[in-house]
Amino acid sequence: MGRPDVEVRRSRRRRRTVSAYRDGGRTVVLIPASFSAAEEARWVDRMLASLERGERRRPVSDEALAARAARLSTRYLGGHARPQSVRWVSTMDKRWASCTPAEGTIRVSDRLREVPEHVLDYVLLHELAHLLVSGHGPAFWRLLASYPRLERSRGFLDGLAHASGMPTSEEPEGPAGELDEG
Repeated sequence: MGRPDVEVRRSRRRRRTVSAYRDGGRTVVLIPASFSAAEEARWVDRMLASLERGERRRPVSDEALAARAARLSTRYLGGHARPQSVRWVSTMDKRWASCTPAEGTIRVSDRLREVPEHVLDYVLLHELAHLLVSGHGPAFWRLLASYPRLERSRGFLDGLAHASGMPTSEEPEGPAGELDEG
């Protein structure tokens, strides 16, 4: 590929699947080794367009993040969690997010701006649930039980933490765990 911001990685193990992700200022596209140059070019264009569509949907402002949290509260928590503010922060190095229930505030690390939407939704739900229940006991996890991508999101964050050199969840697997979101 002639684009300096795109790295194409071919894999003999891949047969049909193509995936892409952002890594800093470049895009990595994973394709089967058997693809021709024309197939590679077509798939790179397709994956770049897909990533750009996803990024346009992502909340870029604190207001958009707060609106997303409000929708999640309504859908999964019956609208009972009503934060006073939800905002991105750049000073959070050891956690993905945190909340202060007494003030009704939620802060989300801007390192999560590029995670899949379901992961951001999980982190927001996790903090919204803390506005209703402190700690990570059974009542807390019951609030999150209806989120369909709960375990998948937790696994993604554990992998991301490991790759970033952050501590991963130290609690047992399953609904009694914590992911250092708050």
